[in-house]
Amino acid sequence: MLLLKLSADDLLALDARRRMVPHLAERWRYFRGSAASEHERTAWAESLVQLACDLVAADRGNVQMIVECSATVDGLPTSGGPQLIDVVLVGRHPESHGLSVQLVEMKRWSQAARVTPASAAEVFVPGIDGGKKHPTVQLQQNYDLFTGERGPLGGITFECGGFAYMHGMTDESVKPLVDLALPTGVCGRMYTQDGRKRLRSDFRSHFAPEGAASAAEALMARLNVRNTPLLDAMINARGEDTVFTLRGRQKLVAEDIMDAATVALGKAAQPSLVRDTAKAVFLVTGGAGTGKSAVGLQVKAELEAEGRTVRYASGSRAFNTAMQQHVGYGDTEFQRSFTYFSSFVTTPEPPLDVLLCDEAHRIRKFSTNWMGKRTGTEPQVDELINAARLTVFFLDESQTVRPDEVGTVRLIEEAAARHGTIPRRYNLREQFRCGGSDAYIRWVRAALGLSGEEPREWTPDGLMHVEVADSPEELESIIRSEALAGATARMVAGYCWPWNEPQGDERRLETDIRIGEWKRSWNAKGDNFCAGDAPPAKLWSVYDAGLDQIGCVYTAQGLEWDWCGVIIGDDMVRRDGRWEFRRGKDAKNPETGIRELLEPGSCDPSVRMGTLPDDEFARCVTHSYHVLMTRASRATVLYSTDEQTRAYLKELVGEIQIHGLRPTWANLPPEARVPHLPRPRRGRGKSRTGKKQGSGANQLFLF
Repeated sequence: MLLLKLSADDLLALDARRRMVPHLAERWRYFRGSAASEHERTAWAESLVQLACDLVAADRGNVQMIVECSATVDGLPTSGGPQLIDVVLVGRHPESHGLSVQLVEMKRWSQAARVTPASAAEVFVPGIDGGKKHPTVQLQQNYDLFTGERGPLGGITFECGGFAYMHGMTDESVKPLVDLALPTGVCGRMYTQDGRKRLRSDFRSHFAPEGAASAAEALMARLNVRNTPLLDAMINARGEDTVFTLRGRQKLVAEDIMDAATVALGKAAQPSLVRDTAKAVFLVTGGAGTGKSAVGLQVKAELEAEGRTVRYASGSRAFNTAMQQHVGYGDTEFQRSFTYFSSFVTTPEPPLDVLLCDEAHRIRKFSTNWMGKRTGTEPQVDELINAARLTVFFLDESQTVRPDEVGTVRLIEEAAARHGTIPRRYNLREQFRCGGSDAYIRWVRAALGLSGEEPREWTPDGLMHVEVADSPEELESIIRSEALAGATARMVAGYCWPWNEPQGDERRLETDIRIGEWKRSWNAKGDNFCAGDAPPAKLWSVYDAGLDQIGCVYTAQGLEWDWCGVIIGDDMVRRDGRWEFRRGKDAKNPETGIRELLEPGSCDPSVRMGTLPDDEFARCVTHSYHVLMTRASRATVLYSTDEQTRAYLKELVGEIQIHGLRPTWANLPPEARVPHLPRPRRGRGKSRTGKKQGSGANQLFLF
């Protein structure tokens, strides 16, 4: 958990816009489940600003301030509740140039005294009931956690200390808190309003005038705030039973699934503890980026290491192709372990030990073949439960984008009841997608009208960036420049133009997407490469040449890049303070055989048909844009084909590039520009390790 990560300069700029405290309050409510008190809000407004002003006055405005930061990386609370550090200051040490960290305990007290003469660890503060822990005692406890086995600084070399900043007290009024029995050394310092000159001098001795962004990125990686590049994690873990370091609730869910597997299936060479016909069902819900796939893939690896028969089913062709043709190249057994929901029309005999169903919101009413013809005789969800002794569903109802996707909590609970079991329910909340910025996820949901909250101007939080382009040319220029600099980047769009088949023997792609003079192709239909080495849609997300085509929700769902450009079409426009949804029309040109746009709006044949009720149509379109707008891990660039909608988006995004906050890849510190593992070239040719040679593909993330 952390509420904000900005440099001192940027924090003051955010405060000048009167957005700092509201942003912190929103984050607090999300993580803690209750509103921030007036005392907390006032403390942020006064203490954080004072600390930032002192850093700027010391010529250390580049030092990064991480506000309300967890002392441990696993997300699990310590006794008495979560252990939070008021502020973590991060930079480079001026002499060693290594990581330099200062933990800060902020106090607005104007006076304080010991609770009893014999107790140095507790203090009495007028206006506050009961005794309070001495600030240096708090610091020492936080320091021990932060640098210990569960903390982000465990096992590395660093400069770390801490101090209490009593900016409302004087040197005279703080004297009752000074005691030889209290912690001293790196965590024993206290500063008052009289000691600001000394504090600023100490800032200069702890932090260099540059390099703080690089240091903060290194610490953020150890805090596990940003999600893991899933394909890299999978490749690194080939043959191992550890794929991800799960955190907090993720870890608890995985452990419970493993325990249930032991009960239902027995230990190796031992009988199970329940009858062979008994079924167990787990239901794990959570929004985009909460780590459902991470839990599923980690559990898969651990179960396989125990010798269990496991399959990982998904409704996403892009996900399965990435796993089979990239991570699992040359490994038939690994490839076979990834399959589709429709693969269990015939129940395996004997049943699988465990079936993991990712993106279960994409479950269909009945299984069909590739032509859409029904192949199953019972509901698909029943086929999935029948297929294994233990079935785990990972679900996010807000990501259903087609009317024939019927996966819901209720559907799974009713199916489980038919099989004589009650699902074990879990909910994942903490956000690891979009740079770990739950604020961005909530901003998107409010902007699209999905949360019931009033849309608000975006507040930069140092984790995620968003901006609005004035033209498709500008959007493409930004995305291409980031990709050329080394970032992973793609452009996606709402399904508002016809999607034609590749033309001729050379499989030439039509420029279906046309906005003024700007013309681009959708990613290629079919399973084969096309003219210009354009990859098929199922590989568009990972091959470099895919940058030349535009993806849609069906080829982007479940994937993630550093930068994502999102084109909002005429199927969703802003009018009179609300969203309007439009069905488009297209027709085949009798002379060319090419489908052409006749009327702006949705061209998605799955949702635009007149038989679909308006509210269902609006839901599918809105959910599609929710998926597209949450594909980036660092920055989203928005563009709408509709002028009024662009104006609305610009109003919501507000002023951008405060003090260079835009995370342009070339300007990121080296720690943030992590080189990704090589991806296979087109064609065959394995190395001795079973992986393809070369790097003919870009990197993506999946969560």
